[in-house]
Amino acid sequence: MKINVPHVAKLANLPISDKERITFQKQLQETVDYVEELNRVNTKNVEPTSQVTGLENIVRDDVTKPSLNQKQALSNSYSTHNGFFKVNAILENE
Repeated sequence: MKINVPHVAKLANLPISDKERITFQKQLQETVDYVEELNRVNTKNVEPTSQVTGLENIVRDDVTKPSLNQKQALSNSYSTHNGFFKVNAILENE
């Protein structure tokens, strides 16, 4: 199978030189050859697996704790406006 490297580069929006085209042609061909070799391996009696370490995810239920209402949250604020914290501006208009 011949790979059209300039076409692949165009699809990826990558400008490539002639030297890079030759390098990429070789590298892509090696990759395709390796995948073809893997496709020839007989996996008929092999069970699919997603990992081989035996590790399992350990999860816990999400538990929410009571939180402050708006009045409590704003109670120690230096300055508020319309139910929000009021702070000095950190960005300036240019």
